[in-house]
Amino acid sequence: MITFALKCENGHNFDSWFQSSAAFDTLKGSNMITCPVCGSTAVEKAVMAPRLQDSSKATSASMPAPPRLSDDPQRAALAEMRRRIEAESDYVGVKFAQEARDMHDGLIPMRAIYGEAKPEDAKRLIEDGVPVAPLPFTPGRKAN
Repeated sequence: MITFALKCENGHNFDSWFQSSAAFDTLKGSNMITCPVCGSTAVEKAVMAPRLQDSSKATSASMPAPPRLSDDPQRAALAEMRRRIEAESDYVGVKFAQEARDMHDGLIPMRAIYGEAKPEDAKRLIEDGVPVAPLPFTPGRKAN
């Protein structure tokens, strides 16, 4: 595991854990890393000091624990927001844009939904006056 100091295009600084540097690169290339404050996917590694330890003493027990949510009020608030959205809304996955448009057009009943949309589909929804907003987290994919 490796911790990176990250910074989004809006200047928000945050840390995140990754399996490896290559895992970070893969997730960044897929726009899967988002700022926990504003939801931006334009995230870069920030300047940070490396943490080194004597390899003769390196064990999994000596690895520092990830930060707890309770240590950061913003992360705790975002975790609570996510919990409520997931508990009180229907996850529609990649059908989000179509479901939102159908509700807006009165073709299906209104309900709280969340899911995933391609950037161009989300832009069209906004341009057409469909009330949508990006989430400051990536929805977890739900399986049957």
